[in-house]
Amino acid sequence: MTVSYEHYKALKISRPGDRILQVMMSNPGRLNSLDHDGHRELAEIWLDIDKDPDVNCVLLRGEGGAFSAGGDLDLVEDIADNWEVRARVWKEAQDLIYNVINCSKPIVSALEGPAVGAGLSAALVSDIIIAGRTTRIIDGHTRLGVAAGDHSAIVWPLLCGMAKSKYYLLLCETVTGEEAERIGLVSLCTEDDMVIDKAMEVCEKLAGGAQTAIRFTKRALNNWLKMAGPTFDTSLALEFLNFTGPDVREGVAALKEKRRPNFDPQSPI
Repeated sequence: MTVSYEHYKALKISRPGDRILQVMMSNPGRLNSLDHDGHRELAEIWLDIDKDPDVNCVLLRGEGGAFSAGGDLDLVEDIADNWEVRARVWKEAQDLIYNVINCSKPIVSALEGPAVGAGLSAALVSDIIIAGRTTRIIDGHTRLGVAAGDHSAIVWPLLCGMAKSKYYLLLCETVTGEEAERIGLVSLCTEDDMVIDKAMEVCEKLAGGAQTAIRFTKRALNNWLKMAGPTFDTSLALEFLNFTGPDVREGVAALKEKRRPNFDPQSPI
């Protein structure tokens, strides 16, 4: 069965090596941020990859030396303003995580430049994560005024422990690629200009390995993530509840105006 990827527009699909599929987030001039189409495609593509008999391994990356700046601000505003958009994107965000986890093919993420938001979600639940030394990993949710949903609660505590998770997720502090390797958030840190080469080297080894053994190992290990499924579902629901409140509008305005947000110091909870 031949799988076609021609309908994907926000993602550039190529085959850079034998039985290796490259998924490249592409939004030129906007640091590969994800708009409506990009968010939907990043959630759906793993279903096609899973059934593609010609793919043994996937390389996930961004175009032009940047991974992804996260959700496009127009998308964020539409989520806050429109119930139908909010419900649809909530389902996509849930599907994105579970589809990556359940994809039988190993996924290697190559992090360059900024790595934020939905793109980061796919990266940190992938199987092997290669980051450049100066890569800037930022969860970004609480700075926007919403709970750290997406991928954060399902994988950060498992990768780097609860203390580090709370520090970086509550404060939205930047984690460099070098620090991310030190605390266990990524698999490997390399020089910035070697990220793609190293990721391809890993992909080639995976693509040429014992496929059933590799896929069974991924399946078994990902039960650790599946056990955290209820925690993830709760975090995602709380994130999208925040999209109905006032803080996200101040968060968006602050990002647009390149200033610190001025959130209401009081909370109803």
